Amino acid sequence: MPDPFKFELVSPEKLLFSGDVEQVLVPGAEGDMTIMARHAPLITTLRPGLLELDFPDGKRQRFFARGGFAEVIPAGLTVLAETAIDLDDMDPAHLTQAISDAEEDVADLSGEAKDRAQMTLEHLRQVQAALTA
Repeated sequence: MPDPFKFELVSPEKLLFSGDVEQVLVPGAEGDMTIMARHAPLITTLRPGLLELDFPDGKRQRFFARGGFAEVIPAGLTVLAETAIDLDDMDPAHLTQAISDAEEDVADLSGEAKDRAQMTLEHLRQVQAALTA
């Protein structure tokens, strides 16, 4: 059984979660990563995706996060998300609107900005697919 560690999820509006977890799946810019107790220190940017929290009692909680940073230090993990929504509270219309906005960005942009917008759109569609599976 993995050791619990301190995790905090913060959005500009409020502290969404603070407590002990066994592991957190983080949608890092370079790919998904699982953070557990005593993970090496790091800082990474986030891509749109799912944060999955596993608790010592076996329960799981999932959040949709869009953008931000994750920082691992010896004291634990902190995620500062541009947007974070508990999937239990998520309005499907919010995700549909985010996808629509990303589609408009892809249509309106060019060059590297268009590539980034296309990647965001793909990630959002993956989240939508994961939620409907």
